[in-house]
Amino acid sequence: MSRLKSIYKDEIVDALTKKFGYKNIMEVPKLDKIVVNMGVGEAKDNAKALESAVKDMEIITGQKAVTTKAKKAIANFKIREGMAIGCKVTLRGEKMYEFLDRLVNLALPRVRDFRGVNPNGFDGRGNYALGIKEQIIFPEIEYDKVDKVRGMDIVFVTTARTDEEARELLAQFNMPFAK
Repeated sequence: MSRLKSIYKDEIVDALTKKFGYKNIMEVPKLDKIVVNMGVGEAKDNAKALESAVKDMEIITGQKAVTTKAKKAIANFKIREGMAIGCKVTLRGEKMYEFLDRLVNLALPRVRDFRGVNPNGFDGRGNYALGIKEQIIFPEIEYDKVDKVRGMDIVFVTTARTDEEARELLAQFNMPFAK
């Protein structure tokens, strides 16, 4: 069992139950999945760019990435429907907790001028979205082999009903929210 999962079961469930007064243990919010998405705009011109983005994504998450395709054609961006323009990974279970542990404890502190993540990234239904400007903050990525610095979106999907519950859950996982 991963370190964060055991901390969740031993400490976080009790803390959330005390704070919000849950009667049933199944009411306690938990992390459902983490979706990591990387949009690669230059993939329309250069197929190698998408390949290297997929390779980076697989190294970071430890799971096979899926290419995402354009839903509709946009003439101004020279994109046709069905064209591969990005990649994503959905993490669940042990890999999800391992990724969250690495993100919070290793990657985020390596961001330049880091003052915490934006506390306003909640969607109103208990999910949190976070944007990262460069993939090189992850220790798995070798800086010399990176062809281009790319950003990514990370979405934390929780079973919480409100943003307050989700914020407290992520704070218990040591998510460094800015004051």
